[in-house]
Order: sequence, then structure tokens, then C-alpha cells
Amino acid sequence: MEEKIRVAIADDHGLMRHGIVMLLEDDQNIEVVASVSSGEDAINVANTRTPDVFLLDIVMKGMSGIETTRWIKDQSPEIKIILLSSEVSKEFISEGMKMGIDGYLLKDCSKEMLFEAIRTVMRGEKYFSPEVKNLIFSDLYLKETEGTGIPAARATDLRKRATEVLVLIASGKTIKEIGD
Repeated sequence: MEEKIRVAIADDHGLMRHGIVMLLEDDQNIEVVASVSSGEDAINVANTRTPDVFLLDIVMKGMSGIETTRWIKDQSPEIKIILLSSEVSKEFISEGMKMGIDGYLLKDCSKEMLFEAIRTVMRGEKYFSPEVKNLIFSDLYLKETEGTGIPAARATDLRKRATEVLVLIASGKTIKEIGD
């Protein structure tokens, strides 16, 4: 039998947390190890229950999901982090990437997309919802064609090869496909 994927959730909205837990419990290969309401509690969970994947709301009271990501990745870089948001925000995406996120999903994504994201990051790949990929690619395209783009992403600092890899990621290629 395949080992279960250990998932933790942090969202300051109880109904949202409860709904995600119920969705995840439908999958026999996923075990929900914690459901908490703050970034501070998420850091404690990361240290004590060592989930494989953490689903973090970005906007929470107190510590944001992005700041929480930084703390968790500093202490336990092997934990995969998927940020959850109700919006596609250039700033959130850029800051999340700087902190080492493994994925970014919109809260209105389908159950199937949530499961796909969890399995993808567990394989060591990144998972971004189609809306996020479109924004990243559109921004990169604008940067390349008009010299504009997401200033916070500092895309101008990327070398040519890194830019090529970013384009491949944004277009949904797997790590193996990118390597080839």
C-alpha cells in the first residue's frame, strides 16, 4: 500500500478549513494531520506533525501565508507549500515564489485540481492554477515585448536560461520535459 500524503491546512475562516478537510478526507491516499486558523499555529504544526504538504491561506489575521511560508521553509524546506487565495495577485505570486512556494491555487478551484496540485508538488514539481500560469506568462510576454512586467519579480535579473525555464514552467511543462 502506498504511504499516505500528510496534509495540513491553515486558513482563518473556519468554514473554509472544514470544507477543505472534508474534501481531502474523500481521498484514501491523503491524511489530514492538522487544521489550524493562523500562521503562527501553522509553524507549530510544521515543527510537530511534519506534514508533507501545507495548504496555506495567503490573507490571514496575524501572520500572512507568505510570511508563514518563509518560516516553514527556513525550518523544514522539505515541506511542500501550496498557497490558497481568492484572487490572482502579481504581488502574492511574486512574494510567494521568493519564499519558495510549490504551488498557488485559487480557492474556487475544483476538487480534482486540488488533488492534482497536491500530487504534483509531492513529485517535486510546481503547480500553479491556469489563471496564475496565464498571468505569469502574460507578464513575461509583456516584459519581453515591451520592457514591462512585474517589478517585484525582478525578471530583469534572470539570465536567458532561467527565463526559458520560467516560460516552460508557466506553460505547464513537467520537470522532466524541462530537463529534456
